Amino acid sequence: MHLYDKFGADRTASMLDGVFGFCLVDAKKRRILIARDAYGVRPLFRLTGPGGVLGICSEAKGLIHLVDGPEYKLDPFPPGTFEEYELDLEGRATLIRQQKYYTIGDKPAYRMAVLEKDYSDDIYANIRTVFTAAVKKRLMADRRIGCLLSGGLDSSLVAALLVKLANEANLPYKVQTFSIGMGDESPDLVAARKVAAHIGSEHHEVVFSEKDVEDVLKDVLYHLEIADITTLRASIPMFLLARYIKEKTDSTVIFSGEGADEVAQGYIYFRDAPSEEEGHKESLRLLNELYLYDVLRTDRTTAAHSLEVRVPFLDHQFSSYYLNLPKKLLQPQDNVEKYVLRKAFDGLDLLPKDILWRHKEAFSDGVASKKKPIFKILQETIEPLVPNEALAEAEKRFPQCTPKTKEALFYRQEFDSNYPGQGHWLPHFWMPRWSDATDPSAQFISHYAAE
Repeated sequence: MHLYDKFGADRTASMLDGVFGFCLVDAKKRRILIARDAYGVRPLFRLTGPGGVLGICSEAKGLIHLVDGPEYKLDPFPPGTFEEYELDLEGRATLIRQQKYYTIGDKPAYRMAVLEKDYSDDIYANIRTVFTAAVKKRLMADRRIGCLLSGGLDSSLVAALLVKLANEANLPYKVQTFSIGMGDESPDLVAARKVAAHIGSEHHEVVFSEKDVEDVLKDVLYHLEIADITTLRASIPMFLLARYIKEKTDSTVIFSGEGADEVAQGYIYFRDAPSEEEGHKESLRLLNELYLYDVLRTDRTTAAHSLEVRVPFLDHQFSSYYLNLPKKLLQPQDNVEKYVLRKAFDGLDLLPKDILWRHKEAFSDGVASKKKPIFKILQETIEPLVPNEALAEAEKRFPQCTPKTKEALFYRQEFDSNYPGQGHWLPHFWMPRWSDATDPSAQFISHYAAE
């Protein structure tokens, strides 16, 4: 409110350092201002309809029942954007303008935590300084802080810095870390256990079964509000982990490593980028679509259990600094993704060396056993639920993002029963680039390195 009073609609959203979705009503000027954070970490939906109908809700669940015909449009509100509406005396809203207030990669408009004059000539030192500041500023909380920990680079780096900074700030409790898997055959559980012992967190492990996957499948689809294949697969264990955190602990503010793969070209398929320019373009594309896939998953699975997720890799200053490094440095080097990020924290004993340089492992694969990844569990669960003739009719029924497998069709049918007519929310399935793989799992990329 103070920002709006001081700067007006033009600058309010751009001056906010954080994640948000808001609707502000100025009764005096009869104006409505709607805005969403730059990466779309927080959800926001907008409904418009005939006669000046305007509806705003953090999730589509609160608006879908108001859709009364094709003239009503319900869509995710675009990240990094604000809209201004005029409100007439009858309460009808008319769009005056829609404006992009932030472009990914740009420097933020507000005063940054680390001043540029304090940057050194050492890019590795700058990465450490800026990312540490990104974690530190997110320590502000009235509730207990915890951290998701898969044992991969991203979550381990966040957890290690979080514990270090929490100790320096004399927080009156130990930071809790949380990992999930299907027993000791799950690579993530083993790696996370090692990280937790190294950093000194209060560590919790959740072991889930194939029955757990089956039991929560429909609930997860309802909460996600999207029918993307890989997003759903990765959401199952995260939903189960968030449920445990809510029911068994008092941690409410949860740190996560989301965003690192998009900012730092961390997906395995970046090894196949035809050029440094194409790799950078792909990174920006992924970041612009995060609100449809990865951060959607992270927010919805945690918010479903009343947890607040925080994502320091999507800090504006950190992401803008990293994305503006020389493009050649951003690429995988010697088949190592996120090389520059790893190098920046090498030799500090912040993490065990084998964790700092651990190869990329897809979350939905790392939590399962090596013998049976989670996508196979889901496919076996769904197989008897979808008749062959339904798959044969899928293209006619769903021309947009047509499901090609029984797994994909099941997700789409469930989505359509919850959110009829809203298939356009998913512009395309998340798939690796520069690959002939027909399934989004990293295991189908030719040089998948998991062991």
